[in-house]
Amino acid sequence: MRAIIYARVSSTTDRQDTERQVSDLTDYASAMKYEVCKIFEEHISGAKKNEERPTLQNALEYCKEEKIDIVLTSEISRLGRNALEVLAVVKELQDNGINLFLQKEQFTLLDTKGKISPFATIFLATLSACAEMERENIQYRLNSGRKRYIEKGGKLGRPSGTAETKEKLAEKYKQLIKELKKGTPYRKAAKLCDVSESTAKRIKKTFGI
Repeated sequence: MRAIIYARVSSTTDRQDTERQVSDLTDYASAMKYEVCKIFEEHISGAKKNEERPTLQNALEYCKEEKIDIVLTSEISRLGRNALEVLAVVKELQDNGINLFLQKEQFTLLDTKGKISPFATIFLATLSACAEMERENIQYRLNSGRKRYIEKGGKLGRPSGTAETKEKLAEKYKQLIKELKKGTPYRKAAKLCDVSESTAKRIKKTFGI
């Protein structure tokens, strides 16, 4: 069975990376004897509309063009910011006979005959609505905390003088830059230099390698 992995984190910096999601889903694919044809990794806010997520759109197009059997992702919140968007993705997959596996929920969209049950639709709608509510609650708590912090005289943002300059990055990631300039793929370079894949991608982009 041909599969793809779609992984997403909300942070566009190296504070979060998709390494754990990809690793866990790769292990699952191996256990199920799936052939992972491509891995799609996206760093974009969970508040973005699906039409504003280029990697997700590319993943869906790839699945249709390459006749992929199943999409593997870590949890339902990876697929959309609200229930309607999640269900739109699910319908697109279903219409094209593409299965979906959600690791956290241990949910598979289609049965062995390629059919979706009415229960699956209700289950997905409920899960995605709960994920949407949780995201809104987290955002509310963050905004409330920031407001109280500012009211007490606090200042948001990185303290002055702490930003890493390009020169500092060049010194800090000297070995990584050397590997990337040799033409080493960023994933392999990240492992060799013991940094996250997102850091390797950032350095690659920063230095135009």
